[in-house]
Amino acid sequence: MATEVETWSAAPPADGMPSVDGNLAEGSQPYSDDEDALNEVEVNGNWTPQEKALHEARLKAKAKRRLRKSSSRNSTSESFSESGELVPGDPHSPKGKANTNDRKSRTGKGRGLPKKGGAGGKGVWGAAGMVYEVEEPDARDPNYDESSQGDTVYATVVPEVDEKELEKMVNPIVQEYFEHGDTKEVEMLLKELNLGPHKYEFSSLAVSLSLEGKASHRELTSRLLSDLSGKMLSQRDMGRAFDKILKELPDLILDTPEAPQMLGQFIARAIADHVLPMDFLDCYKGKVDCEHARVALDRAAVLLTMKREMVRLDNVWGVGGGLRPVKHLIKEMNLLLKEYLISGDVAEAEHCLRDLEVPHFHHELVYEAVVMVLESKGESASHMMMKLLQSLWKTGLITVDQMNRGFQRVFDELPEISLDVPHAHAIMETFVDLCYQEAVITKQLRDACPSRGRKRFVSEGDGGLIKN
Repeated sequence: MATEVETWSAAPPADGMPSVDGNLAEGSQPYSDDEDALNEVEVNGNWTPQEKALHEARLKAKAKRRLRKSSSRNSTSESFSESGELVPGDPHSPKGKANTNDRKSRTGKGRGLPKKGGAGGKGVWGAAGMVYEVEEPDARDPNYDESSQGDTVYATVVPEVDEKELEKMVNPIVQEYFEHGDTKEVEMLLKELNLGPHKYEFSSLAVSLSLEGKASHRELTSRLLSDLSGKMLSQRDMGRAFDKILKELPDLILDTPEAPQMLGQFIARAIADHVLPMDFLDCYKGKVDCEHARVALDRAAVLLTMKREMVRLDNVWGVGGGLRPVKHLIKEMNLLLKEYLISGDVAEAEHCLRDLEVPHFHHELVYEAVVMVLESKGESASHMMMKLLQSLWKTGLITVDQMNRGFQRVFDELPEISLDVPHAHAIMETFVDLCYQEAVITKQLRDACPSRGRKRFVSEGDGGLIKN
């Protein structure tokens, strides 16, 4: 058997039988008719199994090399099966034609379908027959042209104010309003803020700050709530604000013991100004457990019962300082002095003067006090007024400028006063000396007091000469 193998290997190839050793060199050559006929040659039965397996492996390798070379030119050309047999393609099929622009897979793998359904690749707008909807231009698109989009409208977006930052932003607005008293400016500042659902808290913060301030601040707050009602804040917002303050009364009373009474006045004033609905108090009947809240609601109910005609409760906070008319302030000061002459209570007079909150108008009190002394009968009024002015001078409630200005006004009008009070000059000199002795006025002011000269004429026999 070994002799036959060596003879077979050394013998020249038979006709029509290719050499096995030459297959390696012919692998890189193009296929010819001889190579196609090789598949039809029947394998000699004298081959050993090893030689037969080697021969089949070489045929398969040659088929794979041929497939790789031909796939770049024609993906639909003839292919080999796993057994090495040549499978011819259909020349009449469209797939059998070579198309370099076809986007099918050329690797010999896959199902032979086009990539991405024919809609992918560079320069491709999509699959055939696809209809695109109109898309809005995107400003972030690199090809976005602003000039070609028509008129551009820019809108200012104000972020919503956080609940934690609301108090920091509202406090300066309210404190500044207490100085200038302009509700329109507050309204303009609030429009610039995006309070969102927390806008009702502005009213509660304003009322809480006014409770810690003066009576004039509370009057200004009531006016502010009245002006903002219906424009920026609805009755529902106002109701939520006062409901929140009623719940916070136990904390507010620590800093302001009179907070329940003041809040009741706020509620009554708000109902009278139509800031709160008329049935606001009815919603709390039998539903309030807090004692301080009940005090506030009772105070509001009493004030509203006294004002059956629902007239504006302008005087619920007393006299509102310099915002009141001058005639009203003069009337209040006259009433203050008359009550003092009756009661003689200096502390009460000082308290009433402080509540007026018009330190720039205290000279009117000095003027009215001196005029009352000139028009009074007896010395009791002069001593009581001197005592009052002395107390106001020592406490610093009336300054030097206001004191001097009040006396100087009386000095200037003394000739007119003397028409109604003939002894006005003598009474004035006596009162000025008394005030100077008690250190109420200065020496310069005493010397500025006018005095009426006593010109006494002799009988007609003297020729009308004046005696020295």
